[in-house]
Amino acid sequence: MTIKFVENVKPDVTTDIVYMMCPMHLLKLEEKIKDLQPGQILEILTDYDGALEDIPDWCEKTGNDFLGIDETTGYYKFYIKKNAR
Repeated sequence: MTIKFVENVKPDVTTDIVYMMCPMHLLKLEEKIKDLQPGQILEILTDYDGALEDIPDWCEKTGNDFLGIDETTGYYKFYIKKNAR
């Protein structure tokens, strides 16, 4: 999967998991996405390089939209839009 870089995405909820070990990026993603309404956007902040593959793959498997990432100094910002399922 090609990573799409985005800017100026306005998330409804942000979860900071920078410095947390694998598999926290997926566990927190699953936990937080349940609290959102369809159409809302979750922003995940992580410094885990494995998330570059894991989060887009998770979105594909679960039917949620992977909007893209914004890379800043020291960590990534992942944007996921919850879909109705």
